[in-house]
Amino acid sequence: MLDSRIPSGALRDKWSTFQEHCRLVSPKNKQKHTILVVGTGLAGASAAATLAELGYRVKSFCIQDSPRRAHSIAAQGGINATKNYPNDGDSVWRLFYDTIKGGDYRSREANVYRLAEISSHIIDQCVAQGVPFAREYSGLLANRSFGGAQVSRTFYAKGQTGQQLLLGAYSAMMRQVQAGQIEVFARREMLDLVVVNGQARGIITRNLVTGALERHGGDAVLLCTGGYGNVYYLSTNAKNSNVSAAWRCHRRGAYFANPCYTQIHPTCIPVSGEYQSKLTLMSEGLRNDGRVWVPKTPGDARSPQAIPDCDRDYYLERRYPSFGNLVPRDVASRNAKAMTDDGRGVGETGLAVYLDFRDAIQAQGREAIAAKYGNLFDMYQRIVGEDPYQVPMRIYPAVHYTMGGLWVDYHLMSTIPGLFVLGEANFSDHGANRLGASALMQGLADGYFVIPYTLGDYIAGANLPAVGTDHPAFAEAEAAAGDRLSRLLAIQGHKTVMDFHRELGRIVWDHVGMARNREGLEGAIARIQDLREEFWQNLKVPGSADTLNKNLEFAGRVADFLELAELMARDALHREESCGGHFREEHQTPDSEAKRDDNHFAYVAAWEHRGDGRRPELHREDLTFENVALTQRSYR
Repeated sequence: MLDSRIPSGALRDKWSTFQEHCRLVSPKNKQKHTILVVGTGLAGASAAATLAELGYRVKSFCIQDSPRRAHSIAAQGGINATKNYPNDGDSVWRLFYDTIKGGDYRSREANVYRLAEISSHIIDQCVAQGVPFAREYSGLLANRSFGGAQVSRTFYAKGQTGQQLLLGAYSAMMRQVQAGQIEVFARREMLDLVVVNGQARGIITRNLVTGALERHGGDAVLLCTGGYGNVYYLSTNAKNSNVSAAWRCHRRGAYFANPCYTQIHPTCIPVSGEYQSKLTLMSEGLRNDGRVWVPKTPGDARSPQAIPDCDRDYYLERRYPSFGNLVPRDVASRNAKAMTDDGRGVGETGLAVYLDFRDAIQAQGREAIAAKYGNLFDMYQRIVGEDPYQVPMRIYPAVHYTMGGLWVDYHLMSTIPGLFVLGEANFSDHGANRLGASALMQGLADGYFVIPYTLGDYIAGANLPAVGTDHPAFAEAEAAAGDRLSRLLAIQGHKTVMDFHRELGRIVWDHVGMARNREGLEGAIARIQDLREEFWQNLKVPGSADTLNKNLEFAGRVADFLELAELMARDALHREESCGGHFREEHQTPDSEAKRDDNHFAYVAAWEHRGDGRRPELHREDLTFENVALTQRSYR
């Protein structure tokens, strides 16, 4: 049985009840415990800084050369919070409801309400750290609107919100490095989890510069390694983003929840050629002032400036008058696909729609638009070679975020005691579709405000005998990691890692992407299995394991993506419904919206690894909705 350990009582009292009754670790005893934090993005940096401030000894592991290069730095649009500065009716309840509804009623009420409660504290914390949020003339922090909400609750720093928030968390973290409470291990990749007597007690890492395998022990492991969007090859994620740390934990016994829930972001620069290795995000914040449209007539070859309004289809405003261009991401993405499928896409490939700022510039002036979006406009112009002040942007959906991840309970602990999973690496808060500006909110909520309580409760109640890195479990895990590296190097085939990754990406994008169907999913599973078999017979990895070797790094990650991709397809195949980012073509309303099946699929699908060559086992966590009614989601 999956026990989510949700506190009893009224929804608004659950988190405070837990805080008031959880077990505590005294300040002196905190100093006796070592916590391993893997990842230095918003979740990892905030958790490391907070736990070190409390007195724990922290080891922080960073795959980059500096914690400041974590992928959280790329987030652009903003962070949600219920301050209600615009006085437009926002509240904790409204953020809770918008998040539950935005996730298409496939997330836990208790987790989402806690997130909404904590949101305002995050802003206070970040302002105290010096994060330069945009401000109104009055001096109050400014807010912008975001998809899936009818209030303005998103705090931002131009189009650099993730960077500024990460620098705040990084500064807090480095203060504790200076104080001797945190030891940072840069350019380390986690290759395996060490489990002793059923508890997570350490990790095996590889020094990416020297190739040396290292053992690190502790009393708990916090996994803060982000999402798995790069399984699609082309995504908005940094190339170093991967699933390997989470997948290694999955193979050690941590259940993987809802892997088919991946988010396609509607506002990305379209693919321009086969040479590309990643895609570039244009912030959802642009949809505040930009209007999305396509020509009414398929094949209209006129320049966008020459097409009058009478020949334009502002399709989001037409179909969803209540929300217009600010519908949630899954809705905007599917509609963009529908327009291009209808032959009304724009650009050389026909796989794009327009995002037009003409009316906003006329109404507000160029300077006002530049103040809000200038750096994003500059980035677009450098990449595309067109001036978005003069020519509408061309955008198209691309893989951006993953709502699935390792299963965790209310305490953020996985099915392996002592292994906590924070931020995008867990499944917990966003259901089948994440609302914009909620990723930064979840990462910082988990790290600053949730894990200090839940980790302390675990340590205070757990039996944690001293375990040295000479324990046989460390030797076994290190040997397994080393053997896998040797096996990858020994294949000496003819195809490169990127050849395999690109081919895998096409399969999952075509069949486990914006739309899925039974035939496509069954075919994808067979093709992924064949590709994985070929990978282990025909991969070519040059170099050796005892030095810097990017090909070897990527080979290990692609090997894990090949296993994950099959699980994603199996999860999508078993879920005979459409919800949020999971759109089964067989299950849609007459007007092409997602059609849920609450009678049979109102649960979290948590998959257990049963060994190589064996099908994973499905476990279900039923979702109980006591405070919101399960209704067909509508943004019309």
